[in-house]
Amino acid sequence: MKRAIASLTTLAFVLASCGGGGTPDTSTSPAAPSPAPTTALYTPPARVGLTTVEVSQIVAQASAEASARGKPAVIAVVDRVGNVLALFRMTGARSSMHIADAPNGQNFDAQGLSASQEFGAISKAVTGTYLSSDQNAFSTRTASQIVQQHFPPAPNTVGLESGPLYGVQFSQLPCSDFNTRFGTGAPLIGPKRAPLGLAADAGGFPLYKNGTLVGGIGVMSDGLYDFDPDILDVDASDDEAIALAGTIGFDAPTIVTADRITIDGTSLRYSDATRAVLKSNPATPPAFASLPGALVALSGYSSAVVSAGAIYGTESSGVRAATASEFSNPDAFIFTDGAGNPRFPIRAGTDGLITATEARTLLEEAFTIMSRARGQIRRPVDSRAQVSISLVDTNGAVLGIVRAPDAGIFGSDVSLQKARTAVFFSSATAGAVLDADPRTEVQFYANAARAFLGPTALTGKYAFTDRANGNLHRPYFPDGEVGRPNGPFSRSIEGFNPFSTGLQSALIALNLADALNSRSSLRCTSTPRLGNGIQIFPGSVPIYRGSTLIGAIGVSGDGIDQDDMIGFLGTSNAGTKLGTGLGNAPVAIRADQIVIALPGSPGVRLRYISCPFAPFLDTSDQNVCEGR
Repeated sequence: MKRAIASLTTLAFVLASCGGGGTPDTSTSPAAPSPAPTTALYTPPARVGLTTVEVSQIVAQASAEASARGKPAVIAVVDRVGNVLALFRMTGARSSMHIADAPNGQNFDAQGLSASQEFGAISKAVTGTYLSSDQNAFSTRTASQIVQQHFPPAPNTVGLESGPLYGVQFSQLPCSDFNTRFGTGAPLIGPKRAPLGLAADAGGFPLYKNGTLVGGIGVMSDGLYDFDPDILDVDASDDEAIALAGTIGFDAPTIVTADRITIDGTSLRYSDATRAVLKSNPATPPAFASLPGALVALSGYSSAVVSAGAIYGTESSGVRAATASEFSNPDAFIFTDGAGNPRFPIRAGTDGLITATEARTLLEEAFTIMSRARGQIRRPVDSRAQVSISLVDTNGAVLGIVRAPDAGIFGSDVSLQKARTAVFFSSATAGAVLDADPRTEVQFYANAARAFLGPTALTGKYAFTDRANGNLHRPYFPDGEVGRPNGPFSRSIEGFNPFSTGLQSALIALNLADALNSRSSLRCTSTPRLGNGIQIFPGSVPIYRGSTLIGAIGVSGDGIDQDDMIGFLGTSNAGTKLGTGLGNAPVAIRADQIVIALPGSPGVRLRYISCPFAPFLDTSDQNVCEGR
């Protein structure tokens, strides 16, 4: 079945919560914070990378399959932190591509974008590596499954909630103030940006060497950048088959591919293409010098050469183990500038509301919760969760970012988006900032929120997590209930396309177009507080001292309930340990106190967080978020 035109984006809006849904059971006394491990609990990835010979081989294998199919393609290979190692345009390949229209034929937030097939190929390659790790391998087909308006996406699932990563494609953006840019400073210090964010169009895979993630491959040949709304059939995608040919010899271990992983009882998809459908022989690829086409230089992404990949975990990759003085936990990894210095050293808030000691304790306690938690998407089963954790102040300034050794790279930018989103929408000035945005469409969404939630919306009266904010970003409210109108921050379902989710995409449309059209854009929105855009799937909590908002913590890289729990319990435990009045928002102002009146319904309550029922590897504790 031909892939249809529909929304790329989704998230799981869970209507039942074990911790934070409604008023918590305060009869439970908060447990004392768990002691941080003094010895390492994780094994860091092996220090390996792609060589120039291997990159050339991957391109040659993919090019041979494209030639055999008569589908000249653009082929991109990246390393684990997103550096473009080769960008190859075959003779006769299309020069541009079309971003799929919405069902009503419109293309709101993609207007003015210069969309070359090079942009699509790089975004697919980055998606393949960023969403993967040594313990999970996700393709762009996997991404397609988990970012749509119903999960799983199929004609018989209409009415189900949205996918768990609804909105994730609007991360890793070229306007992001987090992701680095090729050609400025040290050109191979990652993580790098993706031209179109994360992709859900088949044709992107991760690459492995002896079980270690080393990069990704992306292919564009058909000129259409879309996604697959029906997982019940098997697609015959040339892009996917060409990319698969490139992975031969660099395949993901079968034990960790997405089709071995389930979410809510549904197996994920990895590839509709198999080796049996290949028309070439990857075992005997042509010599790179004989390939029909040429390497391409793309400003801000690559030069016209084949490069070796950065070795993840070393200073040259921009991601390495933290020293004891940088972070106390022996498993922690941090981002660096390539010269030995942390990019985001732990510090006090720029607004004077969080001390450096408090910032360090918040990150340490969240990291400890992560190291005790059972991962949702990792194999083998009962592996520890691995995520990135970002802390920000009320200005959106970064007070520290730490991560587990094998956490997916995508979670770094996303965790920062989540933290900034939570603190922004919990602030007293959110409405005023949106009202002042240069796009009238952004102002429209602010007014829609007031009409939906009441005149005090966006004034700091309530504390908003990304789960609560995401509830309002769905094309149906409540999530998945077909026939209901869209949430106030969402487009109607008829207006969705891969670049149009509503407020999320409207906020970044102008700066994204500037970035793609080679104009300067060092942040994604008109306000520095949202320098890399907003995110609309769970994994953040605002932080308060009493009733005063002082910051937020964002978590990304595993299941969304795990992300919620790590931030929520980490903040609670830090408050208990510090005794300075810092902690989660008071129950009375949490967004789950908001009940939306709907026709024919007693009302729908927003959700604050949702925690796994029995999440820890070291205890059998249940309902661990109750009473916090």
